Order: sequence, then structure tokens, then C-alpha cells
Amino acid sequence: MHLFTQPTFSKHAKALRTQFEERFANPHGNDAGRFVWDYWHIPKQYTVLRTPAYHFFKDALYRKFHEELVLWGRRNLGCHDVSPPWLSCYVDGCRQEFHADLPHGPWAFVFSLTPWKTRRFTGGETLMLQPKMLQFWNNLDEFSSLPGLEEEQIIREIPAHFNQLTVFDPRVPHAVRRVEGVHDPREGRLVIHGWFVQPRPFVEGPLKVAAVQTAINSMTEQLAPLLTQNPSIRGLLSARFHVSGSGQVSQLKFLSNTLIATDSAQLIALKQIPLIVKPRAQPLLRPFK
Repeated sequence: MHLFTQPTFSKHAKALRTQFEERFANPHGNDAGRFVWDYWHIPKQYTVLRTPAYHFFKDALYRKFHEELVLWGRRNLGCHDVSPPWLSCYVDGCRQEFHADLPHGPWAFVFSLTPWKTRRFTGGETLMLQPKMLQFWNNLDEFSSLPGLEEEQIIREIPAHFNQLTVFDPRVPHAVRRVEGVHDPREGRLVIHGWFVQPRPFVEGPLKVAAVQTAINSMTEQLAPLLTQNPSIRGLLSARFHVSGSGQVSQLKFLSNTLIATDSAQLIALKQIPLIVKPRAQPLLRPFK
């Protein structure tokens, strides 16, 4: 799994959008709040207006959205925090060419504040290389059944629907299709984006991390030999489980899995990892009091 979307993500989306529009409602205005954009331009690679999101919006409103985003990442990805998010606006000529964000975090996100259904511009979709293209020569049998390879078989296109959170593996090459047709920032593609970072255990409820450490250690100890024998396996596997007051562990669910391997032997090992993590005999913790 390298991509998924969460529609109607934030209950604060309309308030964030309203605040943005109010700031640029008067094109003759000269208050300091209008002078926020960094025109980021690298020839043949990036052209976009951007600013730190936490500096643009009013503190109380942005803090609520930021906390919402962080909690979602903990519950759904196993990532403890997010990098400082950017607010980016795409008007005529803005785009991002294909690139990969290897060192920033295990998951990238794009949260759209764009009124997509009523947009007046063309372009603005997030583009991702289809993951199977990264193993092109290993997938020749699949591709040989097609009359030819065209863009839809090579590239995945994700529209920036309003209040949609798009989350993807940033190692997969991705881009933003060139926006054309508008110059007013209120009519452009507007997104908050960054990376989910710091994958680590997260406990929600009355238990402390130390109380569930035995179960966590049991899983990691079973995984350690497999991973050390196959050092080229890379990515993030996160899981969630419930602990009852009696100490019973149940309802184990995999949240995200971006593990990849580079050869057939490692691919076999890769398929064994979820089987090892999922306990056949559920471990018991000390009863919680």
C-alpha cells in the first residue's frame, strides 16, 4: 500500500478556507498579512507560492487543525508527529515536476483547501508513478498483455478535492500537474502539505507504554532475525492492537505497510513479516488495575 485518501478529513476545513479568502479579499489592500508568500522557483523542477502554514493562519484555528492531523497520524500510521507543514498556492504556471522525498518521513500528506468542483483552472492533480513501474522488468508479463503503455498505466492521478487528505509513500516519484488559467490566489490550487514523522509506539487510553512493552517486545523479537538476515528490506509496517482490563491482547490490525525488497529471496521474507507479527497465540499482559 503506497497511497490512500481520507475524504472530509477535517472539521476545520471551511474555517481555514474562509480565513484564506478573507486575507486576499481586497486586492488593493497593503496590510502585512498579504506579504507572506515565498515564490519558490527552481527551473525545470518547482514553481509554487508557499509559506509555513502555522504562520499564515490564526494560532487558535491552526492549532486545532494541527492537533487533528497529528492524532490521525498516530492512530492510522503509527507516526508520532508531522513535519512543520507548508501552505502552497498554485496559480498559472505553477507545478512540481517528478521527484522523490527520500529523507523527510515515511509518509507524505497533502490536505486540500481547493474548491475543486468549482475550479476555473486546469491541472493541479497530484501525480504518482504507478508502483509497479518501479519493478518494470519484473512485471513484463503483466505489461505484455496490454496493447501499449499510456499515461494511465504509468502514472496515477489524484484530484485535490476539498477537505481531502491524501497520504502516500514519498519514495515513489510524484509531481503536481501544471496549473493553467488563473492568477488570483483565491482561484488557485491551495494545499497544506508535509510529512508524517517519528514512527514509534503510541498508546491511547489509561495504559502507559511500559504496560504494553512486553507485547511490543514479543513482536519485535520475532521480526528481528528476519530483518537482520534481509538488510535490503525497507519501509514501515505499523499495527494496532487492543488491550482489555484483564490484560488480553486482541483485534490486531495492520495500519500501513510500505515494506519493499530488491530480490526474490527478500520478497519471500517480506511476505512472512505480517504472519510473524500477527500472533497465533495472543500474548497476555499483566491485568490492568
